[in-house]
Amino acid sequence: MRFLSVRELRGRSADIWQELPIEREMVVTNNGHPVAILTTVGESDVEESLTAIRSARASVAVAQLQRRSVERGLDKLSMDDINAEIAEARRSRVR
Repeated sequence: MRFLSVRELRGRSADIWQELPIEREMVVTNNGHPVAILTTVGESDVEESLTAIRSARASVAVAQLQRRSVERGLDKLSMDDINAEIAEARRSRVR
């Protein structure tokens, strides 16, 4: 997978659009940090591609939440503890 800077994307955009079908994916970086992914799509599969990307993002978010809960020891909460947390969250919303 090819990495390119925002500056390179601005300066060589015509070349990059020609290369994208060959590369299939490119990661755009800003100050060395990934900020975007360019990927090929066809007219017939734009919606399917977006759905797949959104699904992948959701899976990553769930995995991160699970990791954080394990790190904080929240994976060992009892049902009573969970219900108490929910009740407190609901009370704090009403205030």
